[in-house]
Amino acid sequence: MKFSDGYWLLRPGVEAAHPVEAHDVTTGDGEVVVYAPTRRIRHRGDTLKGPAITLGLTSPMADVIGVRITHFSGQVAKEPAFALSADGTHEAKVVEDDAGVVMTSGELSVRVHRGDEWRVDFTAGGRALTSSGVKGMGLMTVDGTRHVREQLTMGVGHAVYGLGERFGPLVKNGQTVDIWNADGGTSSEQAYKNVPFYLTNAGYGIFVNHPGHVSFEVGSEAVSKVQFSVEGEELEYFLVYGPTPREILRKYTALTGRPALPPAWSFGLWLSTSFTTAYDEQTVSGFIDGMLQRDLPLSVFHFDCFWMREFNWCDFEWDPRTFPDPVGMLERLRARGLRISVWINPYIAQRSPLFAEGKANGYLLRKPNGDVWQWDLWQPGMALVDFTNPAARAWYASKLDALLAQGVDCFKTDFGERVPTDVVYHDGSDPERMHNYYTHLYNQTVFEVLRKRRGDGDAVVFARSATAGSQQFPVHWGGDCEATYESMAESLRGGLSLGLSGFGFWSHDIGGFEGTPSAALFKRWIAFGLLSSHSRLHGSSSYRVPWLFDEESVDVLRRFTKLKLSLMPYLDRAARQASGEGVPVMRAMVVEFPDDPGCAHLERQYMLGDDLLVAPVFSDEGDVSYYVPDGTWTHLLTGETVEGPRWVRDRCDFLTAPVLVRPNTILPVGAVDDRPDYDYADGVTLHVYELADGDHVTVVGGTTFRTRRRGDEIRVEADDAPARWRVLLVGARAVDAVDGGAASTHDNGVLISAGDGALTLRGVR
Repeated sequence: MKFSDGYWLLRPGVEAAHPVEAHDVTTGDGEVVVYAPTRRIRHRGDTLKGPAITLGLTSPMADVIGVRITHFSGQVAKEPAFALSADGTHEAKVVEDDAGVVMTSGELSVRVHRGDEWRVDFTAGGRALTSSGVKGMGLMTVDGTRHVREQLTMGVGHAVYGLGERFGPLVKNGQTVDIWNADGGTSSEQAYKNVPFYLTNAGYGIFVNHPGHVSFEVGSEAVSKVQFSVEGEELEYFLVYGPTPREILRKYTALTGRPALPPAWSFGLWLSTSFTTAYDEQTVSGFIDGMLQRDLPLSVFHFDCFWMREFNWCDFEWDPRTFPDPVGMLERLRARGLRISVWINPYIAQRSPLFAEGKANGYLLRKPNGDVWQWDLWQPGMALVDFTNPAARAWYASKLDALLAQGVDCFKTDFGERVPTDVVYHDGSDPERMHNYYTHLYNQTVFEVLRKRRGDGDAVVFARSATAGSQQFPVHWGGDCEATYESMAESLRGGLSLGLSGFGFWSHDIGGFEGTPSAALFKRWIAFGLLSSHSRLHGSSSYRVPWLFDEESVDVLRRFTKLKLSLMPYLDRAARQASGEGVPVMRAMVVEFPDDPGCAHLERQYMLGDDLLVAPVFSDEGDVSYYVPDGTWTHLLTGETVEGPRWVRDRCDFLTAPVLVRPNTILPVGAVDDRPDYDYADGVTLHVYELADGDHVTVVGGTTFRTRRRGDEIRVEADDAPARWRVLLVGARAVDAVDGGAASTHDNGVLISAGDGALTLRGVR
């Protein structure tokens, strides 16, 4: 929120108190406590009045420093709180001298200055990162309500990213952002997934450790500062040093949690019934038959809301009028090699048989007077499950477990944003802090059921709402977008913003959710959707099977689905990076190219993993412009090359889209294009692009390929080599000699079929 009236004044009703000096410093056990009065202490009489600020500095792990700003410390501790990790072996170094006190954690240091001017400086690698200066940190009282505020400086050219899945401009400079989950679609300042973490291109990120409402002013009150505030008597934040965006994300997700690795089958194509469309088993079978007849690989079929009877959401019972034999139906679908997803939410309608059960056992959220909290928006008389009650979580989980026993594989965990604050939780949690955190407990409950039933590595949800730490329960999708190019673009901005907030896996509704896309828009969105982490055909009031649009839509879907499935050896590596390191599968360009100023504001293109640049097409005509960083890049679909750095303008037909391979890349391409879960090493082809001299390691499934280039000689060695593997030298004209295999010409270069675990190529040109 904004407190000032321009540069000089405060807004009416606002009073401010700012620390003015580090009056007293206490150190010990890797912690610093600074007592900072808000008035100058000139004589003893000045010590008789407050307020005063207590500043605490800690470090949970290397390159991360926590700052706690406290006014009154006698407040009752409020729940919930984010579950944060710490390195138990790490201890920050503290040095105190006449100039102030310095805490150092890894490469990161924070200095609190003594003297006449209050200042807290963060530095790393011999350079300044950011500072909290005079009248930055403060206790702000607005019409009698207390807020704690911090302001951190931004340098010239510094850009701010993240803060959850936000659909406006990717760079947040100039924006006001409220961390408050809302069901607002994809076309407003509201967001389903609010995360109080931002990342900068200046080498650091900031995580505000408050699960409730946090207000950010990103250069929108003080234009050269990022301001954030919370209501109450205390604010804590962590500064995470990189210096690169990848390193910032790695350390931030080490603090708040890394994504689980989704099962391989989840990366294939998902087809939905859509929302309000009419469907039964015959409809579903017709869709699946149509996909099979047209050679359209399908991995997951999703049943949206009306698998349950109307007004009964959620009772977790198949509507007997439409699905009289659900177990048999699921067996028939699974026999066709499909996984099954069903829609759920955390709300219990009054007509659901579970309402009375939940009310009687205290499983539903209550008002302060003891009544069950209810309203009529979405489902008449609906209530919310109180996930702070362990018995309620077990009750809810048991209903899902019964569905898993029937043959369901995963759940679309919809909603979880419209959470009231005029309620009482079972465990006494503060309703304001629980508003955003509710979704974490909801999705955690569902994910744990799946993990318990299916085991680690085979659990996946399709979640809409989230907060910090919810990245541990993938996958997340972008919510209710419209069937327009504008909404397609805002969806991409939301996904890239979420990736910059620590989320590794993301999807969206191909073709848009609201409305029916034109055939042209649908085909453009197909390419974007299949070049995303996860891919789902879904709509609101109309089906999304491609033959209902035109026959070319069938061809486009086949083209890009098979492309994605053949890229699974590569995407598997990107997925493991997301799970193991916290870097997302779909990455804003600034993540991979932080030193290229041309990438700072790019929001209509992205990197898919380390090495593929994707530029979706946002027009019927196929006109697209995109930026190519330095080097010789190769179009994956055509083999043409382009030299960067430069902007490129292309016109694409519906069967193509700009997908460029980064120079010095070894891209593993699978031998299978009809399913996502296969032995990625068996029959793999290593596509070699503009390979520089040096050593390269490519991991494909359980096989490690080591490639060494020295001038015109290339040697590839494979640990536990598969029986079949090949090397394609993209763009090469000839190879003079081959040891360990046989060479042949290829449209895009020279193809070598390997005979054993080693291959040497001489005279490559």
